[in-house]
Amino acid sequence: MRILLADDATLLRESLIMLIERLGHEIVATAEDAPGLLDRYGALAAEERPDLVVTDVRMPPGDGDDGLRAALRIRAANPRQPVLVLSQYLGDRSARELLTLPEGAVGYLLKERVGRIADFDRAMRSIAAGGTVIDPEVTRHLLHAPAPGPLDALTAREREVLELMAEGAANHEIEERLHLSPATVRKHVGNIFTGLGLPPSEENRRVRAILLYLEHRR
Repeated sequence: MRILLADDATLLRESLIMLIERLGHEIVATAEDAPGLLDRYGALAAEERPDLVVTDVRMPPGDGDDGLRAALRIRAANPRQPVLVLSQYLGDRSARELLTLPEGAVGYLLKERVGRIADFDRAMRSIAAGGTVIDPEVTRHLLHAPAPGPLDALTAREREVLELMAEGAANHEIEERLHLSPATVRKHVGNIFTGLGLPPSEENRRVRAILLYLEHRR
């Protein structure tokens, strides 16, 4: 298979390259962050698209679920692109959003599973062939996890900004308290509106966002 690999941890990325090539596959490109993953994928012509995209969940620039977000953007542009997401933690929202894609060809594995080389290779081949592979630990966790709420779509920093908004802080006050630039605060606020499903046509988006926060915080 031809594989596009993304992971910000140099040692792990190089180890995965060696393992994947040892299994007989080809690494067509690598990336160290989410924007790089999107750039590398976009640079490949349609006839050169990888058989599989393998990406870490947590990557720069936000060090949240940026890798997953990039993978979902790739799937939105190309719904049949097989994607395998690797994670060090049991992320409810991350797993649910990825694994409910209707076209299949997705996988969510904990990184510790990569050490089981034969299983890892079978998982990659199954996903590339259109299957869905879920780490058993993730499955058990999801069975006992509460249903995700609207705030789960936000990163930790976005929730922090929203909490200050709920306290009545204006953007310039948020800048001062979190030591952020005006452009960064505006970006976070915009991402909050998007994550909460509040389109530009929605009236009083700031008030609606605060009400959702107060209703669903936990």
